[in-house]
Amino acid sequence: MKKIKQQIWIQTILIIGIVVFINIISVRIFTRLDLTSSKAYSLSEASKDLVRSLDDKFLVKAYFTADLPAPYNNHRRFLQDQLDDYKAYSKGNFQYEFIDPSKNQELEQEAQRYNIPPVQVQVIKDDKLQIEKAYMGLVFLYGDKQENIPVVKNLDKLEYDISSKIKKLTSHNQIKIGISSGHGEPDFEKIKQFRELLSEQYNITSVNISNGNPIPDDISALLVIAPRDKFTEADKYSIDQYLMKGGKIAFFINQIDATLQSQMGQTLNLNLDDLFENYGFKVRADLVRDTRCANVTISQQAGFMTFQSQIPYPYLPIASEFNPNNIVVKNLGPVLFHFVSSIDTSLAKAKGLNIEVLLTSSNKSGRMEGFFIINPTLPFTQDMFKESYLPFAVSVEGAFKSYFSDKDPQLDSTTQITTANKLLNSPKTKIIVVGDGDFIQDQYIGTRDNLVFANNLVDWLVDDIGLTTIRSKDIAIKPLEEVSDATRTFVKSVNLVIPPLIMVVTGIIRWRLKVSRRKRIEMSI
Repeated sequence: MKKIKQQIWIQTILIIGIVVFINIISVRIFTRLDLTSSKAYSLSEASKDLVRSLDDKFLVKAYFTADLPAPYNNHRRFLQDQLDDYKAYSKGNFQYEFIDPSKNQELEQEAQRYNIPPVQVQVIKDDKLQIEKAYMGLVFLYGDKQENIPVVKNLDKLEYDISSKIKKLTSHNQIKIGISSGHGEPDFEKIKQFRELLSEQYNITSVNISNGNPIPDDISALLVIAPRDKFTEADKYSIDQYLMKGGKIAFFINQIDATLQSQMGQTLNLNLDDLFENYGFKVRADLVRDTRCANVTISQQAGFMTFQSQIPYPYLPIASEFNPNNIVVKNLGPVLFHFVSSIDTSLAKAKGLNIEVLLTSSNKSGRMEGFFIINPTLPFTQDMFKESYLPFAVSVEGAFKSYFSDKDPQLDSTTQITTANKLLNSPKTKIIVVGDGDFIQDQYIGTRDNLVFANNLVDWLVDDIGLTTIRSKDIAIKPLEEVSDATRTFVKSVNLVIPPLIMVVTGIIRWRLKVSRRKRIEMSI
């Protein structure tokens, strides 16, 4: 008996020792098991590298009201888990604290000095729905600089928000992005949301390239967004020489000028086709139609009554066929395009350039060419959707040959550039091409995914791929694959019949087992 007690004590001490040892190891060696496909609940390598590189104390103050009701209490738990992860990989330089300012006037004033506003949340107290004031914001302090997230709303992009603030505070030189002007491009107010998103990481400036104005050397990437006016040879020379210096360019091009109001379209003469072909691609003069598309509202007459109805409109495709092997578009949600043109990728290989399709139409799509009538009430037949996976967006990479290698632009008296030091070949650089210039304009943006897609392209151009991997962890809603009516009917029938049948068969089997057991018992007696 005494030996048994000794064994019990020894086993108890061993168990306690093992538990203590595991806890010591877990404090020193941090790990997390994340089984989600996009690793949505663990830090990306870019975020880990970011906090590992901190060379000074980085403090996060989380002004968060305690005991918030659902779903806001989950926001606090998720935030704390994320901050714990950052702290674990920071070698002690990343610190955070939670502060509840709701019951302390001084703390409230402190939060508001950091531009953390109170928000209203709905709570149920004493069986009544009440509105209460709450704080759910973050302040980031590094040296004498500060940034903030006024309200934690979107948990899917929380890591991106935190990492982008860390990067912004710790970066010494901010990358400059130029947006072209001088050819009828939308002004900054029409791309306000896109510009504000870019401004979180980059210094955004307007670059006028009319009259052959040279593009400044400190521009890391040039965005040519929805130009409407013709480019002169001098303007093209300015773009070409910027590329020859190793500049990166994104062309968001409307090849067809089409609006739903006019119900017609016509080809825009931008005078860029020969320049594009020299760089290994061509934006076709077509409009892509797709069975996977957005709806439009139309007026219909029924007797003396006029009513509004929603109908699918194939010229507003919802594109979700991303290149699964390309990190730039990994895990993105569908992008809504407005009168998009397809891109010819057949020219790049002969020029020694690497071209990669990033986003395409669905497997049931088609193209309109020549005369563009885009009336949404016209009938659409199956014969109009016999093409598959038409390219909407591509990347081109390599060493480009100058369009002006064997000719000089015709410069007039207003041109400010000179061809004396003309460059004939570029170092290895990059171009992005999208066959729609409207998809990032405020009035046409369908969802945030349009902005994320465009921002990812800019990140790739300037080699800021770390933040792209973080942003691409968004949990996106993927559209269901289309199936035939017969398949849908079969699935419905199976769902209606099989579960009750399983219950009945299970009941019969259990009943027969009970009867059999009872008979065996009676026979044994």
